Amino acid sequence: MASNLKSAKDLVVFLGKSVIAFLESMVFTIIPKPRKNVAGEIVLITGAGSGLGRLLALRFARLGSVLVLWDINKEGNEDTCRMAREAGATRVYAYTCDCSQREDIYRVAEQVKKEVGDISILINNAGIVTGKNFLDCPDELMEKALDVNFKAHLWTCKSFLPAMIANNHGHLVCISSSAGLVGISKLADYCASKFAALGFAESIFAETVVQKLNGIKTTIVCPFFINTGMFEGCSTVRPFLLPVLEPEYVVDKIVDAILQEKVYLYVPRFISFVMFLKSILPVKVSLLVADYMGALNIMDGFVGKNKKE
Repeated sequence: MASNLKSAKDLVVFLGKSVIAFLESMVFTIIPKPRKNVAGEIVLITGAGSGLGRLLALRFARLGSVLVLWDINKEGNEDTCRMAREAGATRVYAYTCDCSQREDIYRVAEQVKKEVGDISILINNAGIVTGKNFLDCPDELMEKALDVNFKAHLWTCKSFLPAMIANNHGHLVCISSSAGLVGISKLADYCASKFAALGFAESIFAETVVQKLNGIKTTIVCPFFINTGMFEGCSTVRPFLLPVLEPEYVVDKIVDAILQEKVYLYVPRFISFVMFLKSILPVKVSLLVADYMGALNIMDGFVGKNKKE
């Protein structure tokens, strides 16, 4: 009898929490969440020397954050550092770091902790793409894609998550991709790395929930292809559904999602509908839909080689 009462109580509590969470979600769909203040927060951005990383740095500079910029390209990273200061940042630190190398990440992370302090917002943004058919892709390039696009997330989180847990304060941001949701021709290694990054971010989010670390937030970003030069030459046959995105627009969405502490961000929103179709349609039908939208062959015009974000 006691066990039955406990089971009934657990069910009632579960249903009550579910209803509250659903209603909260509906309310914040209509009324945007209040945005948190990130002035003074120490924000680390990987791949800050160009593209999204640079634009994110400039946005957080204007918000008064302390910036820690990582990139393998020292010159590009220092340019971002200078631009961030011009945008209003008073404390900016640039570090040359090869995010494909675990020991380099650990080394630079220790240097950051000594020279700057504990990271409170970690944005794993660095990424590369090869853009070849799987059998044409050299082993070393596939390994590097996995190292930069996925494994770097493991090592940066191992470096900075302990302090977040100790303080019950922090924000983990995973820049994944729509290619982390759906397989795409000529992106086997890239899709694998982005799927892995998304799965890892979701798992760490689940751990913080189970451990009741309510002060540690997670944001997982899945944008469609962005006009940063990384996917130069790519185009979409249905731009009214899935346009190649302008980086400034995507950065606005990412920063807004971080400030509102959203867990998931799909850009454009149509990707949410694509995922819904993928989950309910037969495989052959979903492939026909993807082919109609041009998602399967978007890499046909790709002209880059080992491009980086």
